[in-house]
Amino acid sequence: MSAESAAEEINFDGLVGPTHNYAGLSVGNLASARNRDTVARPREAALQGLAKMQRLRSLGLAQGVLPPHERPNIQWLRSLGFAGSDGEVWEKAWRSEPTIGRAALASSAMWAANAATISPSADCADGRLHASVANLQTMLHRILEAEQTERTLRRLMPDEARFAVHPALLPHSVLSDEGAANHMRLAGSPGAPGVEIFVYGRTASEVRGGFPARQTLEACHALARRHGLDSFGAIFARQSSEAIDAGAFHNDVVAVAHEHVLFHHQDAFADTAALYTRVREAARGFEPAFVEAPRDRVGLDDAVSSYLFNSQLVRLPGAGSLTLIAPSEVRENNRTASFVAEMIAQPNAAIGQVEYVEVRESMRNGGGPACLRLRIVMTPAERAAAAQGFFLDDALAAKLETWITTHYREELAPADLGDPALVTETQAALDELTRILPLCGDFYPFQRVPQ
Repeated sequence: MSAESAAEEINFDGLVGPTHNYAGLSVGNLASARNRDTVARPREAALQGLAKMQRLRSLGLAQGVLPPHERPNIQWLRSLGFAGSDGEVWEKAWRSEPTIGRAALASSAMWAANAATISPSADCADGRLHASVANLQTMLHRILEAEQTERTLRRLMPDEARFAVHPALLPHSVLSDEGAANHMRLAGSPGAPGVEIFVYGRTASEVRGGFPARQTLEACHALARRHGLDSFGAIFARQSSEAIDAGAFHNDVVAVAHEHVLFHHQDAFADTAALYTRVREAARGFEPAFVEAPRDRVGLDDAVSSYLFNSQLVRLPGAGSLTLIAPSEVRENNRTASFVAEMIAQPNAAIGQVEYVEVRESMRNGGGPACLRLRIVMTPAERAAAAQGFFLDDALAAKLETWITTHYREELAPADLGDPALVTETQAALDELTRILPLCGDFYPFQRVPQ
């Protein structure tokens, strides 16, 4: 079997962190705003995410896991002049600078689709797998993620002969980059040369009203150059303003792709016909299939509230068509449920099955199944060169479930967030996690500073 045919797309899901809460920090994320300052359930959120990973494994798919970030971010707060013990730093920051405190506490790194942009080795000029960490510069609470994300990816993919992990682009509005949430890939099979679609909301010189357009064309160009993509295989498509202002703050709220299939809302792109033409021209060795949800069947409001397109598209072993891994909210929305049922019933359907998963705690903060995972296509040799402890199996899943139930609070209400004990609890949890995942016991900043 060739490396091309044996390569597989592996979903690496972010573990929901112990400080999962609803702070409503993301402008343009309607679910986040709607649930601001409600009671969160960190333990349930983390267990839902783990159950989703295990469900994909039960379907025969490879699955990986990425660690949560240290929150509250005490190192950052100290850089802003807060002093004392870690608990005192947190208490002072929360009391005196609530905007800073909320950003320092956010568990948003759970949405690993924003961690980085990944180009498989089959697409890159130097034959290595390339990963560029996202700068997430639009939102304060997310710009804090790049440093740990880079360390995580370097631990996962340490072999520089096979992997190139790039730091985030300079965090500036000109180079605003949101990672794989604005990146799609089409190919005849995961390991075959593919077409990479970079979706942007604005150019650097534009000023627009409405919700923020978080991805720039200039950032997309930089990523394609870094990864050594040829000009024919890299496509740049503009997200429609209508989608952004309807609450599609990332492209993955209105579009998702896998292998040869692009599934999207009619209003996802500024010029859908031009995108189709460009993809057909660039496709190498495969015929792309476009599955569009018409606006008269599924409105943008339905797409955003149900996260129909923030589903995962996967090919189950031996299946002749793709499977949609959708949030249960799609089934609960009459319009999206009806559309999906009709779509999968079509003869020779490109998407022929649907599996519903429960990630309601993530959905309440604006992240569906696709937000929780970073897709990485690996050849067998690349998988063997990666750190094996990040790949989920039953033993690791059991350890993580015990870890979650031991360390996570059942509830976090807004009044609980300033509790200095939250720092001690989360540090104890993360310290133990470094002995479960291959993080070497000195991964988090608090582990490197005498307590």
